[in-house]
Amino acid sequence: MGLAPLMGLSAERLAELATMVELERVKRGTDVLAERAAERRSLFLISGEMLFAFAKGGTLVVVGGSEEARAAINRRTPAVARSRAITDVDVIAIDDEVLDILATWDELAAVSAVGETGPEPGSPGTDWRLLSGMFSISSLRSGVFAQLPAAHIDTLLKRFERIPVRRGEVVIREGGDGDYYYVIESGRFRVERVVGGVTMELAELKSGDAFGEEALVSEAKRNATVIARGDAQLLRLAKSDFNELLREPLMRRLAWDEACARVAAGAVWLDVRYPSEYQYDKLPGAINVPLAEVRNTFASMDRSREYIVYCQSGRRSAAACFLYAQRAFHVSMLDGGLWAAAGRR
Repeated sequence: MGLAPLMGLSAERLAELATMVELERVKRGTDVLAERAAERRSLFLISGEMLFAFAKGGTLVVVGGSEEARAAINRRTPAVARSRAITDVDVIAIDDEVLDILATWDELAAVSAVGETGPEPGSPGTDWRLLSGMFSISSLRSGVFAQLPAAHIDTLLKRFERIPVRRGEVVIREGGDGDYYYVIESGRFRVERVVGGVTMELAELKSGDAFGEEALVSEAKRNATVIARGDAQLLRLAKSDFNELLREPLMRRLAWDEACARVAAGAVWLDVRYPSEYQYDKLPGAINVPLAEVRNTFASMDRSREYIVYCQSGRRSAAACFLYAQRAFHVSMLDGGLWAAAGRR
């Protein structure tokens, strides 16, 4: 017996989802739905028997494993007024947001895999649903694609290019021009930079991580070199497609007056300039996270807070804003930076 919302999911997707499902034993006589009315989770009856009394009259007995149990018991039509476990029952709860994300991405990914009129001759297409890193549930909930408008998904998938990378291959080089945005499907990469004539390793990137966005957003040269530690697979998006489908949807720009109003309501100024600049003319209450350090703060920043990012011109803050936004932080940027706010501070 398959659950209705999960029937179209791949075995890999179901295995991933299984780690997020809660299984609960409910005692006989319990009104299962009344205790969970406010939850944003879909409940499914796995075993046992339940009685449902409908708001407009009538009752129904549902047995776990039956055809009637394929649908969520708390999403029934007509509306259920009350329920009762006739026997001890087992139910599983699945977060509604997870179900919606999976349904949206998997349906559109399936279409992109074959195209609107079937696969092109000699090309079976890429079934994005099978790519675990970029499209894992955790990535879709809190990664770069978490806030992407659904209308852009199909186009985005069609424009990504999948490329193999060999061990030791340099994907981007410090000082080069920004041309592509990358997401790691499989493998690991090291990030290094030359400091004082010495090459220093800054970070290691793994499956699901993205890189290359800073130069694209800030219209600057590459500030680091990225090298494959072993054979790997990358997903690559051209600069023009990145700007159209990812950068602009994720960027929230605020004028000075609106930004100040947000801060007055509890948001925090985030200054991404060098410490020497920050000390000279920081905004009241601002905290300093230089652009080069942004990636190191993802684990320590308070995700419940709203942040307004600024720099001098808006260039560095645009890059920082995108980096935080693609990790699902509640962040906006001061449009035009402090230069645009000159005379109004």
